[in-house]
Amino acid sequence: MPRQTVPIQVAIIDDDEEIRANLAHRIGGNLSFCLTGSYGDAESAVGDLPQREVDVVLVDINLPGMDGVECVSQLKRRMPRVQFIMLTVYEDNNRLFKSLIAGASGYLLKRTPPATLLRAIKEVHAGGSPMTPQIARRVVQHFRNTPETESALEKLTPREHGVLDQLSKGFRYKEIAAHLCISIGTLHFHIRSIYEKLHVHSRTEAVVKFLKR
Repeated sequence: MPRQTVPIQVAIIDDDEEIRANLAHRIGGNLSFCLTGSYGDAESAVGDLPQREVDVVLVDINLPGMDGVECVSQLKRRMPRVQFIMLTVYEDNNRLFKSLIAGASGYLLKRTPPATLLRAIKEVHAGGSPMTPQIARRVVQHFRNTPETESALEKLTPREHGVLDQLSKGFRYKEIAAHLCISIGTLHFHIRSIYEKLHVHSRTEAVVKFLKR
């Protein structure tokens, strides 16, 4: 039996009709995924997506009207377990960091090869934070240059430290739960607590703060 029997529910938010159609074709034509929704603007997505079953959302960062960052911020508050991958045509440090703060878990260039993008969807669904190497380096450099105190990390319990240590080593959620002999539900509880105590919104931010200690 294949390990993944339930398709990953994916939605797309992009104002470029051609790009949106191409993404829909790639996702809809792969048995690992199920296209849940496709939107040309953030307002439509914010109004409709919370009523749908969705696991991962691909979001164009440069949307007309409400931009991609605000779109993710609003949806993340209403759909905290959904993972968001930002798509952009160019590297923009300011929007990159705002996206991560808003709750995005991945950030890729639109020129990313289709096969790589599909792998990224699986990766973020499994608890990872897919980014191009160039963008990942910018994230690390930014947080290295940001003053940070030890006080937030000191608030973590020993179990939360253990979870964060596993996250920093790149393990997926199922692997972490198995290593620590806890359920996925309990793991999600610890992760939410870690995010709250560290004042972060994504795995990437939490791990960077942990590694800077």
